[in-house]
Amino acid sequence: MSAESTGLRARFRYGRLAFRHWRWQRPFWAGLLTLLSGVPIAYFPYADLTLGQLTVRMSTSTGSASLIIGVLLFTLGLTMWFQAAVRIFAGVASILLALVSLPKSNVGGFVIGFLLALLGGALAVSWAPGVPATDDPGEKAELPDGDPAPAGEDQDTPAATRPGGLFLPAQDRGDDRARPEEPALAGGRPDEETTKENGRHRAG
Repeated sequence: MSAESTGLRARFRYGRLAFRHWRWQRPFWAGLLTLLSGVPIAYFPYADLTLGQLTVRMSTSTGSASLIIGVLLFTLGLTMWFQAAVRIFAGVASILLALVSLPKSNVGGFVIGFLLALLGGALAVSWAPGVPATDDPGEKAELPDGDPAPAGEDQDTPAATRPGGLFLPAQDRGDDRARPEEPALAGGRPDEETTKENGRHRAG
């Protein structure tokens, strides 16, 4: 085993591929935005803004409600990551909490948390897991009408030359237009009048 296959670069590449595979199986960006939206909503009501010697408190009378909304948004973000089956419920709940944060938490964390929660919830609702390709080379091809194609027949063959089409080639129809058959009597001899008419046409 070479040193490159067990080195730090190989481990970093393996970790990056494993994280990418994990990220593609769940609404990753929806959960990340929902997680980030809980930070400004829960932080600003308990923070103090200092401007020189002036201290401004941004807390409101509903500071506990802001903390609850922020914790719930953080929990919903983790739910989107680790329980993707309930992503629709988590997305709808995030949108509702974002709307509630407008009057309860400093206009939704100065609109920052509101926009993040709204966008994260919308992404969670609209996300759907990918469907792997199911093209099996052993499966029989289907005609446009749903009937399976006959064995050994090319799908690109026009419908006029297929057994189920409207027309068939001359050899399949038993049609010999190059040698038209002359009507014959019951005894097997050609009709005299027809023979005479054919003779006149040939002579003319």
